[in-house]
Amino acid sequence: MTDQQELLKNIPFSQAVNIAELVDYEQGRVVSRTLSSKAHVNITLFAFDKGEEISAHTSPGDAMVQVLDGQALIDIDGKKIEASAGQVVVMPSNVPHSVFAATQFKMLLTVVKQPVKIGGL
Repeated sequence: MTDQQELLKNIPFSQAVNIAELVDYEQGRVVSRTLSSKAHVNITLFAFDKGEEISAHTSPGDAMVQVLDGQALIDIDGKKIEASAGQVVVMPSNVPHSVFAATQFKMLLTVVKQPVKIGGL
């Protein structure tokens, strides 16, 4: 196993991929596919059915939503943002935010976190 394979998963290597096709819509559900889950970064692909949502929460890192298909309503600490395919929205760390599917939509979520320091290292 190479270092690259240890960093990314659930996505083909060494080929062009339509990322939106790696996750399918399911009626009444939010479907996710984890591409990376490491100490400093998480990358997850989501497909939301219309009307589904991820309720208000905070994240320990800055979170960037890249809308791949459809339209989302993103609430960041009371500020409502409409985002559609081709657009990105960055949600700052430790600030409440939620994501609502105005239509069926797909997004790629990248969360970048501060390194954890242990014992002054």
